[in-house]
Amino acid sequence: MSKMAEMAQTIEELRTAAASINAAADWLYQQFSGDDNEAQATEAPTKKESKPELKLEDVRAVLAEKSRAGHTAEVRALLKKYGAAKLSEINPANYEALMRDAEVIGNGS
Repeated sequence: MSKMAEMAQTIEELRTAAASINAAADWLYQQFSGDDNEAQATEAPTKKESKPELKLEDVRAVLAEKSRAGHTAEVRALLKKYGAAKLSEINPANYEALMRDAEVIGNGS
């Protein structure tokens, strides 16, 4: 593997780690900001629920976790299914379907 390829892989791994840390921080914030969540919980039933749009970082965090759990080959096959060699090449419109497919990785092992 060339030095540039190794560097690119290291950069991608750092970005994945950063996205995972960011997702964990967001989750912790939501869990421990009790007053805000209680106020939102009472307002939520009156409003129409709309799904939040998935972002590249969200999908990257999930796929990185699957990869770290030993399912790298399945993650790569999933990316290939959506016509890409890497996550950044996937159309954001496909993120939701990709996440549904990723949820089953590792559940049957």
